[in-house]
Amino acid sequence: MRNILEKQENKLLAPYAMKSADSLGRKYPEKEHPYRTAFQRDRDRIIHSTAFRRMEYKTQVFVNHEGDHYRTRLTHTIEVTQIARTIGRALRLNEDLIETVALAHDLGHTPFGHAGEAALNNLMKDYGGFEHNSQGLKVVEFLERRYPQFTGLNLSYEVKESLIKHSTTYDNAEIPEEYHPEWQGLLEAQVVALADMIAYDNHDLDDGIRAGLIKEEALKNCSLWQKASSGHKKKLSPAEQEMFLRPQSIISLINIEVSDLVKNTLRQLKKHNIKTVADVRKHNETIVRFSDKMETESKELESFLYENLYKHYRVERMTQKARRFIEELFNAYLTDPKQLPPRYQKFANETGQDPEMALRRSICNYIAGMTDRYAQEEYKKLFYPFERI
Repeated sequence: MRNILEKQENKLLAPYAMKSADSLGRKYPEKEHPYRTAFQRDRDRIIHSTAFRRMEYKTQVFVNHEGDHYRTRLTHTIEVTQIARTIGRALRLNEDLIETVALAHDLGHTPFGHAGEAALNNLMKDYGGFEHNSQGLKVVEFLERRYPQFTGLNLSYEVKESLIKHSTTYDNAEIPEEYHPEWQGLLEAQVVALADMIAYDNHDLDDGIRAGLIKEEALKNCSLWQKASSGHKKKLSPAEQEMFLRPQSIISLINIEVSDLVKNTLRQLKKHNIKTVADVRKHNETIVRFSDKMETESKELESFLYENLYKHYRVERMTQKARRFIEELFNAYLTDPKQLPPRYQKFANETGQDPEMALRRSICNYIAGMTDRYAQEEYKKLFYPFERI
């Protein structure tokens, strides 16, 4: 029963972990569930949402039709969740909250990865811009429609706060006042942010090598890769290296980063005498962090990926193709809004905003929710004369 689960949290979790019984609650009050804590209930609402299912066909780096073995936004999310739960368990944090935030952290992403986000941000630059964390918050607060009593999923305050405060290299959301910009994110949210970085660095590297865009010899000056792969090179025969060096090195690399993160975070908790959630919130910087050496090596790996994968001509072709898809779809709807589905025409009329702003934001919401293949099919319907409508 829920009350037993809440007592177990108080007994087993660290004093600085966020307890579900201490949640600030939901925007629309609901009776608590008899078997599930507040955060477990939130997790289930996310898993059953339309936005969550769509992530299966949203790009991470490689567009879905490039191959069946590359990560998608959904498989990335699952990997983040697994890494984050491992870290959270080691730190005695609330795994249910961690899992919930991890599963939801990319709900606001566009089709075609960061290329799609950049295109929408440019199209909306004079109308509030576009940022995927802010969009994710909009998804769970407004765009999902599953309940007659309220819009959105009516998630707990702490989950929504953690989504808007998700902070990595690619995140720069403006935090609304109701989520207290002056507060640090909960430790559970900080764990998800670092797990996200660990996951995308490693699986982008894995996918880049698999795709032949990154050659193993190019990694000779990457200290983290050398540290992770050197032992396997000694143990594996040349024939075995062909099959096993890449996956075994990625496994080791993730383990190296996670181990450093856990050990250093425990040192930070002790150093700054963090005892409560209030101590976490009022601290002047994040507590969940790599050691200085690992931070340097991690940034070195990210720089390598930027130069050797994200700027590769094949990835750049995908990026430019995605930008054209997004721009032409957006302008087609803007020129003739009657081409939008009725639901999004209604959204544009019910916000009470300036009509131009409302229309653009509704178009933005529609496109952001598309999968890669839906955007491609929509493009054909709008621009190919012999395609069925």
